[in-house]
Amino acid sequence: MSGVRRVPSDGPWEEAFGHSRAVELPNGLVLVSGCNSVVDGQIVAGDPYEQAVNSFHAALSALEELGLGRDDVVRTRMYLTHARDVDEVGRAHKELFDAVRPAASMIIVSGFVDPRLVVEVEVEAYREAPES
Repeated sequence: MSGVRRVPSDGPWEEAFGHSRAVELPNGLVLVSGCNSVVDGQIVAGDPYEQAVNSFHAALSALEELGLGRDDVVRTRMYLTHARDVDEVGRAHKELFDAVRPAASMIIVSGFVDPRLVVEVEVEAYREAPES
């Protein structure tokens, strides 16, 4: 697809599964793949709040590589393995996105590719087309 920009990451599954950390479409939409608590290629197993913060920072880092930031985020999705973690993950989301107020979903799932992970997030952002 012409005009599509892709951002790689150092995540352990990207190369094995054939995906990009983020993809920017010509219409200004930026899709960030599921991000979890992997820092420098290693899983950082912490509490749900810490994992959520690490996950969102990974997503925001991908956006920064495309020249976008937190204020450009229009949608977030938070996947959790336990309903008991809703408040802690929600607290992390509020700290990062309270002023932005993106559309958001929180979904309980049965698990992730590594059982130490309890949170994964996806982020969508939008770059407004320059005026001609």
